[in-house]
Amino acid sequence: MKALKPLLTKGALLVAPGVFDMISARIADRLGFAALYMTGYGTVASSLGLPDAGLASYTEMVSRVTAIAGGTATPVIADADTGFGGLLNVERTVRGYEAAGAAAIQIEDQVFPKKCGHTPGRQVIPAEDMARKIRVAREARDSAEFLIIARTDARTAHGIDEALRRADLYARAGADILFVESPESEEEMRRICASFDLPCLANMVEGGRTPVLTREALIEIGYRIAIFPATGFLATAAALTHAYETLRTHGSSAGQSLDLFAFAEMNRLMGFERVWQFERDHAETP
Repeated sequence: MKALKPLLTKGALLVAPGVFDMISARIADRLGFAALYMTGYGTVASSLGLPDAGLASYTEMVSRVTAIAGGTATPVIADADTGFGGLLNVERTVRGYEAAGAAAIQIEDQVFPKKCGHTPGRQVIPAEDMARKIRVAREARDSAEFLIIARTDARTAHGIDEALRRADLYARAGADILFVESPESEEEMRRICASFDLPCLANMVEGGRTPVLTREALIEIGYRIAIFPATGFLATAAALTHAYETLRTHGSSAGQSLDLFAFAEMNRLMGFERVWQFERDHAETP
């Protein structure tokens, strides 16, 4: 497990891009980010072609954590939805994500089946039920370096005051990082960070309910982590749409204006050079 805790210093902002498959994870990993964020939306969309609506199982998600954390050198923050059920499920999820190599696990207080943040219709469980999940998560982890992120989705349906009350309860239950989802103004974001001594996480979703702010503004407000879960898969969808529309229209990529990753560079990214060297080292001599 790659440790995240030493990076959460006051006055600095840890920026974590959303990764959703091994291509996005390898690209982000080599660019020097301090952390990666395994986005639930992107992971479910890329692996199952389904909406992030509680449809992915623990087994499906922990396998993605294993691949992404095992295939990168950067600490991975991993989305675990509601913990995939009740308290026993939370215990299993925490142990599984930690064993898979994640540096932090994100658990939210939505009713199961959950819905993606920044989308309508989200409902939350009683706050004390979520606090019990956080306490179980702390008991289940092997190392205090494996961080527990408590997310509340109460803001949209119940207002910022209830979201702050819940975040305070989750902090007292033992969360390491607080994630108040979907604040709707910069003023609300300031209230969140001013209310807690624990590190707070900002969820920057292009087109979502929360203002997407600059790094400098997020630091000034007091956030210590900013995740950008959708940036990668939105950029990928735009690039693929353009490339595929070009092929459909012209019948070929020849002579077309496409911003393509070099094939040789893609081979290096995916590790083909090691394969070729291995084959040379172990080639049969005539």
